[in-house]
Amino acid sequence: MAPAIELIGISKTFGAVRANRDINLVVEKGTIHGIVGENGAGKSTLMSILYGFYQADEGEIRVGGKPVAIPDSNAAIAAGIGMVHQHFMLVEPFTVLENIMLGAEQSGLLSPGIRRARAELLRLEKEHGLAIDPDAVVETLPVGLQQRVEILKALYRGAEILILDEPTGVLTPAEADQLFAVLRQLRAEGKTIVLITHKLREILDVTDNVSVMRRGEIVATRRTRETSAGELAELMVGRRVLLRVDKKPAAPGAPLLEVEGLSVRDGRGVAMVDGVSFAVRAGEIVGIAGVAGNGQSELLEALSGIRRAERGRIRLKGEPLDPTGVLDPAEMRTKGLAHVPEDRHHVGLVLPFREAENAVLGYHRDPSLGSGPFLDPKAMRRDAEAKIAAYDIRPPSADLRTANFSGGNQQKIVLAREMERDPAVLLIGQPTRGVDVGAIEFIHRRVVEMRDAGKAVLLVSVELDEIRSLADRILVMFAGRIVGEVGPEADEGEIGLLMAGETRLEAAE
Repeated sequence: MAPAIELIGISKTFGAVRANRDINLVVEKGTIHGIVGENGAGKSTLMSILYGFYQADEGEIRVGGKPVAIPDSNAAIAAGIGMVHQHFMLVEPFTVLENIMLGAEQSGLLSPGIRRARAELLRLEKEHGLAIDPDAVVETLPVGLQQRVEILKALYRGAEILILDEPTGVLTPAEADQLFAVLRQLRAEGKTIVLITHKLREILDVTDNVSVMRRGEIVATRRTRETSAGELAELMVGRRVLLRVDKKPAAPGAPLLEVEGLSVRDGRGVAMVDGVSFAVRAGEIVGIAGVAGNGQSELLEALSGIRRAERGRIRLKGEPLDPTGVLDPAEMRTKGLAHVPEDRHHVGLVLPFREAENAVLGYHRDPSLGSGPFLDPKAMRRDAEAKIAAYDIRPPSADLRTANFSGGNQQKIVLAREMERDPAVLLIGQPTRGVDVGAIEFIHRRVVEMRDAGKAVLLVSVELDEIRSLADRILVMFAGRIVGEVGPEADEGEIGLLMAGETRLEAAE
């Protein structure tokens, strides 16, 4: 049987950057093939070539043993290739049926096209076990079902090969399990799946084969049953990586951050945080688990002074603060609270600025960095170079524009800026989002060092493994409320139920 996909000698260059170097890859028909690698390893570029977003400078693509030209995504679809993107490509006010037929109406007359699409959608749902209400409005669906719409959209267009890019980043553990059940079902029906993920446990759980990319090349392909997370991590990074967080038991002290009855509305007036109360003590990491969009972002913004709260009280190092009044990030910094925002690109960094400029952003009025209204470039450079050395930021250039660093090194720039100011309380949102295995290890170690130095750390992450590894206590948020508190030893299923809105009593039943 011919392979589903063969990539032969694929190379792609962007200016001076060689994103893909002479890549040879075989994906067997009717298998789930994983692709892993660090940020910038070339995974997304390679899949973009396969789906027609980019054109290879050199090389050949074969589908089902036959050479094919894929100049655009329409050609990829015609070749039987579908792609489910990390950020869903759906029109949220449209229904499921409207999204699935959009761009594939097959007729200038809409009514006959709708009837045919509805019949085909019902057939696909039944055949693949992907039940969903065709008339449901997409924006009302949970993310797990929205992802199902994306899969059905690809199948509706005749996909025999499905590419999934980081498909579980916004899913609860239960939703991820449901997705993997769907992928196994599709594999059993003869479909071929290419899975891009940085979660090695998922690779080991669901794939048949896995290819590892490093610096634009495929450095190894393994039968999944014949490899391990440790070997894959070492192949990705080029050195041995500590996959578990090595930390001593916490020794909590007095509360440094106390939150009582905090409620926050978003720009639309929707209550995103609803009467939340908790405390974080010196020498402990408190994790907040939950599916994205359940109020975690608004909570961090209110605590850091970015967003005004509707009601509630905050005490920082025992000092009462009014989050409904005039608080701002600069004031919170002076009081000993640092914030690593969830979105480093839009909130944490100014990407066109040099590294040395971003390294002091928000702290630029510190007397050590200048005099009066003027910054001292030499002092800024000394500050930046010290942080570059301490946090292993690569390339080690204080003059490089921040946009030209990888995601992991951009994250290190933000972490260095906030951590090196020796705050009493550290708020961290999604500390390793888009970060590769080697940088994850470094970031986790730094967070634990902050805890061991007596700081209070509030950690928000959609990565349940990360929360369980780092946190000393775990609070679970759903629909703006804290629905439960568990220890890091809690069963993943129990935490997953809480993330889905079940109370602890309901979960026990």
